[in-house]
Amino acid sequence: MKLQWIGHACFHVEAGDGTVIIIDPYDESVPYKAPEGPAAIVLSTHDHFDHNAVDRVKGDPQVIRGVGEWEVKGINIRGIPAYHDEKGGKDRGRTTIFRLTVDGVTLVHFGDLGHVITAEQERPLQDAEVAMIPVGGYYTIGPREALETIRLLPRLRVIVPMHYKTELVKDWPIVSVEEFLELVEFPVKRVGSSEVEITREKLPEKKEVWVLEHA
Repeated sequence: MKLQWIGHACFHVEAGDGTVIIIDPYDESVPYKAPEGPAAIVLSTHDHFDHNAVDRVKGDPQVIRGVGEWEVKGINIRGIPAYHDEKGGKDRGRTTIFRLTVDGVTLVHFGDLGHVITAEQERPLQDAEVAMIPVGGYYTIGPREALETIRLLPRLRVIVPMHYKTELVKDWPIVSVEEFLELVEFPVKRVGSSEVEITREKLPEKKEVWVLEHA
Protein backbone atom coordinates (compact mmCIF):
# COMPACT_ATOMS: atom_id res chain seq x y z
CA MET A 1 0.00 0.00 0.00
CA LYS A 2 0.93 3.68 -0.26
CA LEU A 3 0.53 5.84 2.83
CA GLN A 4 0.59 9.62 2.43
CA TRP A 5 0.37 12.25 5.15
CA ILE A 6 -1.62 15.13 3.70
CA GLY A 7 -1.31 17.22 6.87
CA HIS A 8 -2.67 17.53 10.41
CA ALA A 9 -4.47 14.18 10.99
CA CYS A 10 -5.38 13.58 7.35
CA PHE A 11 -3.95 10.60 5.47
CA HIS A 12 -4.39 9.15 1.99
CA VAL A 13 -4.11 5.36 1.93
CA GLU A 14 -4.05 3.51 -1.38
CA ALA A 15 -4.33 -0.27 -1.39
CA GLY A 16 -2.56 -2.42 -3.94
CA ASP A 17 -5.78 -2.77 -5.96
CA GLY A 18 -6.17 1.00 -6.19
CA THR A 19 -8.79 1.41 -3.46
CA VAL A 20 -8.29 4.83 -1.83
CA ILE A 21 -9.12 5.68 1.77
CA ILE A 22 -9.04 9.25 3.10
CA ILE A 23 -8.85 9.65 6.88
CA ASP A 24 -9.89 12.84 8.71
CA PRO A 25 -10.22 15.41 5.92
CA TYR A 26 -10.21 19.02 7.18
CA ASP A 27 -12.07 22.07 5.94
CA GLU A 28 -10.71 25.09 4.06
CA SER A 29 -9.65 26.92 7.23
CA VAL A 30 -6.83 24.40 7.77
CA PRO A 31 -3.88 25.61 5.66
CA TYR A 32 -2.63 22.25 4.43
CA LYS A 33 -3.22 20.94 0.95
CA ALA A 34 -6.76 19.82 0.20
CA PRO A 35 -7.25 16.04 0.42
CA GLU A 36 -7.19 14.55 -3.05
CA GLY A 37 -9.63 12.02 -4.40
CA PRO A 38 -11.52 10.31 -5.69
CA ALA A 39 -11.77 7.93 -2.78
CA ALA A 40 -13.78 4.79 -2.10
CA ILE A 41 -13.85 5.26 1.68
CA VAL A 42 -13.66 8.26 3.99
CA LEU A 43 -13.09 7.83 7.73
CA SER A 44 -13.92 10.67 10.12
CA THR A 45 -12.83 10.14 13.71
CA HIS A 46 -15.02 12.89 15.16
CA ASP A 47 -17.20 15.83 14.24
CA HIS A 48 -14.74 18.74 14.40
CA PHE A 49 -13.96 21.00 11.43
CA ASP A 50 -10.38 19.78 11.13
CA HIS A 51 -11.43 16.11 10.89
CA ASN A 52 -14.91 15.91 9.36
CA ALA A 53 -14.89 17.72 5.99
CA VAL A 54 -15.99 14.64 4.09
CA ASP A 55 -17.68 16.74 1.39
CA ARG A 56 -14.25 17.87 0.18
CA VAL A 57 -13.36 14.34 -0.91
CA LYS A 58 -14.15 13.68 -4.55
CA GLY A 59 -15.94 10.64 -5.90
CA ASP A 60 -18.81 8.92 -4.14
CA PRO A 61 -17.05 7.45 -1.11
CA GLN A 62 -18.63 5.46 1.68
CA VAL A 63 -18.36 7.64 4.77
CA ILE A 64 -17.63 5.82 8.03
CA ARG A 65 -17.94 7.40 11.43
CA GLY A 66 -18.11 6.18 15.00
CA VAL A 67 -18.05 2.79 16.64
CA GLY A 68 -18.66 -0.40 14.71
CA GLU A 69 -17.25 -2.84 12.18
CA TRP A 70 -17.32 -2.63 8.40
CA GLU A 71 -15.93 -4.43 5.38
CA VAL A 72 -15.61 -2.32 2.24
CA LYS A 73 -13.87 -3.56 -0.88
CA GLY A 74 -12.05 -6.23 1.13
CA ILE A 75 -10.81 -3.74 3.74
CA ASN A 76 -11.80 -4.52 7.32
CA ILE A 77 -12.44 -1.46 9.48
CA ARG A 78 -13.23 -1.21 13.17
CA GLY A 79 -14.15 1.92 15.09
CA ILE A 80 -13.13 1.86 18.76
CA PRO A 81 -14.54 4.46 21.20
CA ALA A 82 -12.18 6.91 22.90
CA TYR A 83 -12.21 10.39 24.37
CA HIS A 84 -10.88 13.72 23.11
CA ASP A 85 -9.62 14.64 26.59
CA GLU A 86 -8.59 13.16 29.94
CA LYS A 87 -11.98 13.84 31.54
CA GLY A 88 -14.12 11.25 29.81
CA GLY A 89 -15.11 13.66 27.07
CA LYS A 90 -16.30 16.47 29.35
CA ASP A 91 -14.06 19.05 27.67
CA ARG A 92 -13.96 18.01 24.00
CA GLY A 93 -16.27 15.04 23.58
CA ARG A 94 -15.61 11.69 22.01
CA THR A 95 -13.32 10.54 19.25
CA THR A 96 -12.82 7.25 17.43
CA ILE A 97 -9.75 5.07 17.03
CA PHE A 98 -9.89 3.36 13.63
CA ARG A 99 -8.24 0.00 13.09
CA LEU A 100 -8.07 -1.14 9.47
CA THR A 101 -6.38 -3.91 7.56
CA VAL A 102 -5.03 -3.02 4.12
CA ASP A 103 -3.02 -5.47 1.98
CA GLY A 104 -2.53 -7.70 5.02
CA VAL A 105 -1.08 -4.90 7.18
CA THR A 106 -2.97 -3.65 10.23
CA LEU A 107 -3.09 0.12 10.64
CA VAL A 108 -4.40 2.21 13.51
CA HIS A 109 -5.35 5.88 13.29
CA PHE A 110 -5.80 7.37 16.76
CA GLY A 111 -7.76 10.46 15.75
CA ASP A 112 -7.75 13.18 18.39
CA LEU A 113 -6.98 10.82 21.23
CA GLY A 114 -6.87 12.79 24.48
CA HIS A 115 -5.61 10.13 26.91
CA VAL A 116 -3.35 7.10 27.12
CA ILE A 117 -5.32 4.12 25.86
CA THR A 118 -7.12 1.94 28.37
CA ALA A 119 -6.94 -1.83 28.64
CA GLU A 120 -10.30 -2.02 26.84
CA GLN A 121 -8.92 -0.06 23.89
CA GLU A 122 -5.60 -1.86 23.99
CA ARG A 123 -7.08 -5.33 23.45
CA PRO A 124 -8.36 -4.87 19.88
CA LEU A 125 -5.11 -3.10 18.93
CA GLN A 126 -2.70 -5.82 19.97
CA ASP A 127 -2.01 -6.75 16.35
CA ALA A 128 -1.58 -3.16 15.11
CA GLU A 129 1.58 -2.81 13.02
CA VAL A 130 1.44 0.79 11.75
CA ALA A 131 0.23 3.66 13.97
CA MET A 132 -0.74 7.20 13.02
CA ILE A 133 -0.69 8.97 16.38
CA PRO A 134 -1.05 12.59 17.55
CA VAL A 135 1.96 13.98 19.41
CA GLY A 136 1.33 17.73 19.53
CA GLY A 137 -0.55 17.99 22.82
CA TYR A 138 -3.07 20.66 23.92
CA TYR A 139 -5.98 19.28 21.87
CA THR A 140 -4.69 15.71 22.02
CA ILE A 141 -2.14 13.60 23.83
CA GLY A 142 1.35 15.05 23.81
CA PRO A 143 4.76 13.44 23.34
CA ARG A 144 4.87 11.56 26.67
CA GLU A 145 1.35 10.15 26.41
CA ALA A 146 1.94 9.15 22.80
CA LEU A 147 5.08 7.28 23.81
CA GLU A 148 3.26 5.55 26.65
CA THR A 149 0.52 4.44 24.27
CA ILE A 150 3.01 3.13 21.72
CA ARG A 151 4.74 1.05 24.37
CA LEU A 152 1.47 -0.76 25.09
CA LEU A 153 1.24 -2.21 21.57
CA PRO A 154 3.75 -5.04 21.16
CA ARG A 155 3.41 -5.65 17.42
CA LEU A 156 3.83 -2.05 16.28
CA ARG A 157 6.61 -1.64 13.74
CA VAL A 158 6.02 1.79 12.23
CA ILE A 159 4.93 4.90 14.15
CA VAL A 160 3.90 7.92 12.08
CA PRO A 161 3.52 11.12 14.15
CA MET A 162 0.71 13.53 13.24
CA HIS A 163 -1.25 16.51 14.61
CA TYR A 164 1.78 18.62 15.54
CA LYS A 165 3.06 22.13 14.84
CA THR A 166 4.58 22.81 11.41
CA GLU A 167 5.43 25.98 9.53
CA LEU A 168 1.86 26.09 8.19
CA VAL A 169 0.25 26.05 11.65
CA LYS A 170 2.96 27.82 13.61
CA ASP A 171 0.41 29.82 15.64
CA TRP A 172 -1.51 26.77 16.87
CA PRO A 173 -0.91 25.89 20.56
CA ILE A 174 0.64 22.52 19.83
CA VAL A 175 4.27 21.41 19.93
CA SER A 176 6.52 20.30 17.09
CA VAL A 177 7.38 16.71 16.32
CA GLU A 178 10.89 17.30 17.65
CA GLU A 179 9.66 17.16 21.26
CA PHE A 180 8.32 13.67 20.61
CA LEU A 181 11.48 12.56 18.82
CA GLU A 182 13.62 13.65 21.78
CA LEU A 183 11.77 11.17 24.00
CA VAL A 184 11.54 8.06 21.84
CA GLU A 185 13.98 5.22 22.31
CA PHE A 186 13.30 3.82 18.83
CA PRO A 187 15.18 4.54 15.60
CA VAL A 188 13.88 7.62 13.76
CA LYS A 189 13.62 7.64 9.97
CA ARG A 190 13.04 11.01 8.28
CA VAL A 191 11.42 9.90 5.06
CA GLY A 192 11.88 13.22 3.24
CA SER A 193 8.55 12.80 1.45
CA SER A 194 4.85 12.86 2.24
CA GLU A 195 4.41 9.33 0.91
CA VAL A 196 5.84 5.95 1.76
CA GLU A 197 5.19 2.44 0.50
CA ILE A 198 4.39 -0.15 3.15
CA THR A 199 4.29 -3.90 2.64
CA ARG A 200 4.36 -6.73 5.12
CA GLU A 201 7.73 -7.85 3.76
CA LYS A 202 9.28 -4.41 4.28
CA LEU A 203 8.08 -3.79 7.82
CA PRO A 204 11.02 -3.27 10.16
CA GLU A 205 11.77 -5.99 12.68
CA LYS A 206 11.40 -3.61 15.62
CA LYS A 207 9.59 -0.32 16.27
CA GLU A 208 10.67 2.67 14.20
CA VAL A 209 9.37 6.22 13.97
CA TRP A 210 8.85 7.39 10.40
CA VAL A 211 8.56 11.17 10.05
CA LEU A 212 6.74 12.18 6.87
CA GLU A 213 6.62 15.60 5.27
CA HIS A 214 3.17 17.05 4.78
CA ALA A 215 1.90 17.04 1.20
